[in-house]
Amino acid sequence: MAGAGPRERKGAKQRTAAEERPVARVLVDVPLPVHLDRPFDYLVPDRLDADAVPGCRVRVRFRGKLVDGYLLERVDTSDFQGRLSWVERVPSPEPVLTPSLLEMARAVADRYGGMLADVVRLAVPPRHAGAEKSAPTDPGPPPERPAADGWARYRHGSSFVDAVHEGRAARAVWQALPGEDWPERLAEAVAVAASAGRGALVVVPDHRDLQRLHAACARLLGESGVVALAAELAPAERYRRWLAVLRGAVRVVVGTRAAMFAPVHHLGLAVVWDDGDELHNYPQVPYPHARDVLTLRAHAAGAALVVGGFARTAEAALLVESGYAHELVAPRADVRSAAPRVTAIGEDDSQLARDPAARAARLPSVAFQAARAALGAGAPVLVQVPRRGYVPALACGDCRERARCRRCAGPLALPGGGEGGAPKPAACRWCGATEAAFRCPNCGSRRLRAVAVGAGRTAEELGRAFTGVPVRTSGGGDVLATVPAGPALVVCTPGAEPVAEGGYGAALLLDGRTLLGRPELRAAETALRLWFAAAALVRPASEGGRVVVMAESSLQPVQALVRWDPAWYAALELAERAELGFPPARRVAAVDGTPDAVESLLDSADLPATAEVLGPVPLGEPDEDGVAERERLIVRVDRAEGRSLAAALHHAQAVRGARKATELQVRLDPPEML
Repeated sequence: MAGAGPRERKGAKQRTAAEERPVARVLVDVPLPVHLDRPFDYLVPDRLDADAVPGCRVRVRFRGKLVDGYLLERVDTSDFQGRLSWVERVPSPEPVLTPSLLEMARAVADRYGGMLADVVRLAVPPRHAGAEKSAPTDPGPPPERPAADGWARYRHGSSFVDAVHEGRAARAVWQALPGEDWPERLAEAVAVAASAGRGALVVVPDHRDLQRLHAACARLLGESGVVALAAELAPAERYRRWLAVLRGAVRVVVGTRAAMFAPVHHLGLAVVWDDGDELHNYPQVPYPHARDVLTLRAHAAGAALVVGGFARTAEAALLVESGYAHELVAPRADVRSAAPRVTAIGEDDSQLARDPAARAARLPSVAFQAARAALGAGAPVLVQVPRRGYVPALACGDCRERARCRRCAGPLALPGGGEGGAPKPAACRWCGATEAAFRCPNCGSRRLRAVAVGAGRTAEELGRAFTGVPVRTSGGGDVLATVPAGPALVVCTPGAEPVAEGGYGAALLLDGRTLLGRPELRAAETALRLWFAAAALVRPASEGGRVVVMAESSLQPVQALVRWDPAWYAALELAERAELGFPPARRVAAVDGTPDAVESLLDSADLPATAEVLGPVPLGEPDEDGVAERERLIVRVDRAEGRSLAAALHHAQAVRGARKATELQVRLDPPEML
């Protein structure tokens, strides 16, 4: 980095470099081309000598502008042959980028082929000066070790808890029992780690899970013994809590994906709950996944690791199959006694109940009877509907051609909420134009039929089928956290199921074909995870709990639900991924860019020996000459060479960046591929 030398040039205020280790290596916090993914050397003036400590924030000149950065280390000399610029300011001597946090950021960047500055930007929140004065510093005495008897229901559960207390690197994939109070179990585990003077970090998908977990931890550790971190917090409050963790004042951190980088001291336990939830994918470069980050952190710190949930992903199955982690599962007899009775019903019209109102609500006889029995016993009934809205998709009533807008060719839907409770006229979901006089361009018919029915329409129809029963909805922008005991119908979209006091008497999982038929390879795994999450809220079969899923019973995901055996299906899914060559069995990179840029990268990249190149294929519609503006290239390698693939693509991008070539988007194991 060019700039002034030890003495400022004529006309400027003179500055003298620090006597000891005058050169600071700084990571600048600005978007950079890949070839500049490295620290830059600056001189530390003597007036900032005491404050310019490794890990602190600094302000430096970069490309003529004053920018933020982090001081990584101080050394005696620089390899740069020109004049070095000065560190202009030290906003705070707080060492926010600790050596362990820097090491973890480098490991994450290496795994995903990303840039160190991008990971640090995710790991360290913006500074707020007032928070530095108010953040606590005293950790207080360790809590007493709780009994943690709930873990004894699982094979090796007690041994795992003992290993956490002893500071051993025990790694487990936990399959929670149906109806398990999982926040209480995780609170017990983190309290065990805290009682031994170690830190714990738990990452959950959303704020509802976070509220339950934080409340459970606070009961065991006290309000001051645990801190919750989430992106929704106000910036000043988030930074204050983050500093309390950095300073070691709080041993236990719970949070959403934003907490996966929390600087927990003496990490003894890392937990990710429901790792298949898409909310665990960070939506910013280099797009890390909470499960992978916590696995890296636990491995580096020699800490225990738990990947838990009611279902199991193929990635968790790989941890077990490879021997890296062990199962924490209950005996089959205990699973059967805790699970509700599950019945699978096909979605053909012959299965519908004879009751006209029940037919309108698309309820098979078995589902109608299960709901009526649960309501009669004074218990709420959960109804899971895959789609939001009223009628989100329409088709011609005669030829079944999808109904589209005459103006923009967008899909037509019924928005609902008309005057007197009647639905509004069909309208376009793209441009919003009303289509009051639909005519099918294929056959000329004016009739419309529902291709899909949303949660709003389902709630309306169920209200007619079960007169006098209150109907509650949960989904979209209005998600319920809990519902009280008592007869009620709770209609929700997948993932928005509220917890019922005393458990649900029945759960009706409608339109299974919609979840299973999504155009992605992970559709069946996701559908099963959502079904297990809903079914786990239902009372055991011994207490009358019923689950009715509208899907063909011969399908493997449905069989896994009926048998309550997520491990069996996860093993099948992993074997299929291995056969197809998809993650997690292999590491896959997707390279998106212009055709010339993609070809240039492929020519310059030194790919591993096992690399298999697929494509490129066009992204979007090609032009008149049959050429697309952007293409995608797929590169996949054996899992053992994943880091080599990331390094090769990162180096190739750096070479192209130094030549001022067009930038590309490179993603490792992109979730949209599955």
